Amino acid sequence: MNIKKLFDLSGKTALITGGSRGLGLQIAEALGEMGARVAITARKAGELEEAKAHLKGMGIDALTVVNDLQNTDSVKPMVEQVLKSYGRIDILVNNAGAAWGAPAEDHPLDAWYKVINLNLTAVFLMSQTVGKLSMIPRKAGRIINVASIAGLVGTDPRMMPTIAYNASKGGVVNFTRSLAVEWAHYGITVNAIAPGVFPSKMSQGMIDKAEQIILEMTPMKRLGTDYDLKGLAVLLASDASAYITGQTVAVDGGLVSM
Repeated sequence: MNIKKLFDLSGKTALITGGSRGLGLQIAEALGEMGARVAITARKAGELEEAKAHLKGMGIDALTVVNDLQNTDSVKPMVEQVLKSYGRIDILVNNAGAAWGAPAEDHPLDAWYKVINLNLTAVFLMSQTVGKLSMIPRKAGRIINVASIAGLVGTDPRMMPTIAYNASKGGVVNFTRSLAVEWAHYGITVNAIAPGVFPSKMSQGMIDKAEQIILEMTPMKRLGTDYDLKGLAVLLASDASAYITGQTVAVDGGLVSM
């Protein structure tokens, strides 16, 4: 098989949670450009429609599904809706997430539950459901979890404290390893992307507070751009990564290497 064919996603279906903006939309763009049919989910119908129009302008047709992953009972019907439209899910991107900034000693318990439920429990439920309904029966699939460098290192005290977020993303890293081992015999690969600091609605507060500190800590001396995740997402979604599983790759300009 030639190299171009290894990266080709034509005929594949990708489901991306939190796909209406930010990193999720960037990944939807990348997979769609490589030929995948794209389904994106998010809580806000208006943002999904904007994302759909944006993708259509790039020549990518997208199915949109309004869904709140905090409601665990909504996961199976949402997955079934995508399967009804597309017949299969070859690629699952668990991207939806939330953060909460507060010192550990004052972190509200309800905020802890919100972050853990969305960032970790929903990743488990989405993977379990897509696995049982589509990937395991077909003995094939690619699962890409969006973790964070916050799941690999502690947060510098000069930056915004995010103990629940860090804990949840650390959980995603080891969830990725564990599921990769458990599902390898089904032909399903499970990998994670750990972004550094990318401008987004969720990260803007931290950037406003500590951008200069972040740049000083980053060997490449810049934040992530709209294009820095795309190549890795395509790799992990494609046949080019058929022998890669259980890995978490930091995309951070070298920050965690310091």
